This record gives sequence, structure tokens and C-alpha cells, in this order.
Amino acid sequence: MRPTVRFIRRSRLVELVDVPPTLMLLDYLRENEGATGTKEGCREGDCGACTVALGRVRDGKIVYEPINSCIALLGQVDGSEVVTVEDLVQSDGTLHPVQQALVEQHGSQCGFCTPGFVMAIFALWQATGGPVTRDQVNDWIAGNLCRCTGYRPIVDAAISASAKPRQDRFRKGAGDMAGVLTFLADGEDVFVGDENAFFAAPTSLDSLADLYAANPDATLVAGATDVGLWITKQMRDLVKVIYVGKVKDFDRIDDTADELIVGAGTTYTAVEPHIGRIDPDLGELIRRLGSKQVRAAGTVGGNIANGSPIGDMPPALIALGARIELRKGRQVRSMPVEEFYIEYGKQRREPGEVITRIAIPHLKPGHVFRCYKVSKRFDQDISSVMGAFRFAVNEEGIVMEAVCAYGGMAGIPKRADGAEAALLGQPLRDSKAWARAFAALRDDFKPLDDHRASARYRADTAHSLLGKALIEAAGTASRRIRVTGFREVETSAAG
Repeated sequence: MRPTVRFIRRSRLVELVDVPPTLMLLDYLRENEGATGTKEGCREGDCGACTVALGRVRDGKIVYEPINSCIALLGQVDGSEVVTVEDLVQSDGTLHPVQQALVEQHGSQCGFCTPGFVMAIFALWQATGGPVTRDQVNDWIAGNLCRCTGYRPIVDAAISASAKPRQDRFRKGAGDMAGVLTFLADGEDVFVGDENAFFAAPTSLDSLADLYAANPDATLVAGATDVGLWITKQMRDLVKVIYVGKVKDFDRIDDTADELIVGAGTTYTAVEPHIGRIDPDLGELIRRLGSKQVRAAGTVGGNIANGSPIGDMPPALIALGARIELRKGRQVRSMPVEEFYIEYGKQRREPGEVITRIAIPHLKPGHVFRCYKVSKRFDQDISSVMGAFRFAVNEEGIVMEAVCAYGGMAGIPKRADGAEAALLGQPLRDSKAWARAFAALRDDFKPLDDHRASARYRADTAHSLLGKALIEAAGTASRRIRVTGFREVETSAAG
């Protein structure tokens, strides 16, 4: 067991003994190192001014991913390389190509947000090998806000930098750094502190299960995209923190003939290409989940375990019939995702029990899936209403199974039981069945008014999403359909 947190900074090993459980990476950089190029803006992972890049080894190669340092615990960077805006200067003292492009394209005014944009574009520059499109850049900087320059010159700078030869000290030394980081992955459990207050990072599932069973009052942390806000906004004093990001194979993905099995520690960045093959709507859902910074840190298991009624993934997983595996000590059990949620803030997870895997069934022939996210902003916003639907239709066009799951409509992610019952056993294109389903939906939920949406808006939106799903499901086999009692509708299979 190692009593230190260690990582690489500016080609040097940093090893820290006294690491408070809730010390944020941003605070360490600014207050301990004096690396003030990384800015504190929103303190909740929304503005991107605090963006840094973490270098980690993936499949034998080093990969640089952007994260929000304001909500990342310092202990989470154990075994990685931490890169800030100050580190990008070239060996000859010149600016990095990304920085130079921002100068040439006039991509900065007050400059407060600029370091975050630099680091987000640096990660894009490292991740791609050639010219990038405007849409790609927009996706990579969706988690960065600017109040004075406007985004066009910033996007122009990213496009300009990507069109030039890729060469910097990070690419030149990629092989050596990958070797260093591989050496740092010693397989030892990290435990900094004592039995009363600690930061721990077990490296095996057995170690995680034993430690959490012995300390059920500890807080499990995966990406800290929610837990970070507990610390920075709710001012919670978390004295025992168990980080799951170092557990071997906790981010493993197995794609079998029947299902996609996802380790609970799998980030959204890692799972996106796999889950998108189940259905294109799922891929688009994840692309709109947070920002590149959030998706590089946030995990599928963390989103489920957090139990938020407006979490994006649970409704989709419920509609697909996904199951979760939980472990406490050496005891393992499983349950459907929909049974995991009891009421607001309460789940069927015992003290000391951890979610280990999620099994997501592949769609079968005759099954149609649709999911929709409605939010005030298109990018990087929490859902006002989330709807996910799956209809199993036989050869005669009869609905044999209907699952309509919603987020934002109740204190937990919840199915619309009445609407489902109204559709079951009815012809998919039967307008009377649709009308009964719409009427039943009004009784399935009593949504609340809050700052994201009114109860009336949520009810009307839930109705519209069900109608959209039914129209698209009915038109999946044919691009132009006629539904009895409705006007002629043109639709497409992908939604």
C-alpha cells in the first residue's frame, strides 16, 4: 500500500504525502505551485476556465484528455501527467501552435477564458492527426465559455492550428512519457491519511469491496463531476474518500452478441463509440451529455449511482432493459436499472455496496428505440425533460412490448405505466391507441415546477416526446407513412 499521491509535472515526478481528501486539483495548482494560468471561474465545471489536460496511457499510447480542474480531486490524477497552459511553451521559447493560432486569429480579448480554450484545443490537437471541421471544434469547446471575444475567431484558430504539421514536445516525447506513466502504474493501493480521514484509491475490485464494506460512511468518487460540486458548492466536508478510477478492469467494455457489458468506472468518452452502435440516438445522447471535460471524467456507473431524477442515462437504460451488478464484500447481486430507484435521493444500494457493471441488451429484430433530451441550451445543459422509448412490434404491426421512461418528470427516473398499458397489444399505427396513451400519460406523472421548467411545460413536453417517438417508430420501415386520423408525416429511421 502506498501512502502517497504521485504524478508527473513538467517532466518531473511529484510525490505528495499529506493530501487532504477534498483538495481540488485547481487549488493545488494555483496555491501550491503558483500555476495561476489555470483560472477559477464558475467552480462547478461549466465555464471551462480551469481546463487542464491529463496524460494517461491507453492501449500502450499516451492520450491527453481535458478535464475541469475545479471539480477534480488532486488524488484523481495519481499516475498521470498533468499539463497546464504554462507547460505548452516550446523548447525554443516560442508559443505552442495552438497558442500562436489564437494570437494570429485574434481569439482573445480580456484573456480570462483563454487558458481554458487553449487547453481544450490542445487536447483536440493531440487527439486528431489532420485538419478538423468546425463542428468538431464546436464539440470540443462546448464546455468553454467566452463573454467578450465571440467564438468565431477561437474556432478559426483551432481549424488553423490543425491544418499545420503536428509537432510539439509532447508528441516528440510521447513514447518516453508513456513508458514513465506505465512505470508509475505500480498496481499498489493508495491510502493517504488514517482510519478517521483518508483519500484511498484501491487498484483491485477485491480491495475496493473490502475497503468500502469496512467504511460504508465513505464517499465513492469516480469522475467527481457531481461530488466535486458537493465540495465546492454545498461545502460538504467529506472526510473519507474512495476513488474508483484506479481499479483494474473497472472500465472494461465487453461487447457480446446479446449485450454490451460496461464496467461502472467507464467514462462517457470511452463508452460513446460502443453504445452508439446499439442505436444512433444513444450516441447523440452521450455527445450532448455535459462537455468534453465532463465526459472525459464522468462515468456511467457514477451517473446511475448518483440517482438524480434528471440524469440522462437512467431513462435510456431503463428503456433498453439494462441491468446493474452490485457487490458488497464478496456478495454479488443484480437487478434491472428501473428497480434500483426507490424515491428521490434513495436507491436500493446497501451501505458499503458498489455498482460494478452495467449490462445493456442489444436491440432485437422488431424493436425500435428512440430517446430525446430537452434542455434550455443545446450543449452542456441538464435536461428539463428526458424521454426514452422502446417498442417491440410483431410482423402484424402489433405492439408486444412498450417501455416509456422519463427523467425530470418525478423524483426518480420513472416509466409511464399507464401510457405503456394503453399501447400494449394495439396496432402501432392505431391513432385511438395513441390518444389513450396520451390521456394516460397525464395521470402517470405529477411533475414539479422548478427553475428548469414548469410542471405544465414538462407535461406538454412529455406528451410531445411520446408522440414523436410513436410517429418515428411507425415510420421506421418506410420513409413516408400515413397514420389513421393524423396528417401525412415524413420521418426517418434515425430520428
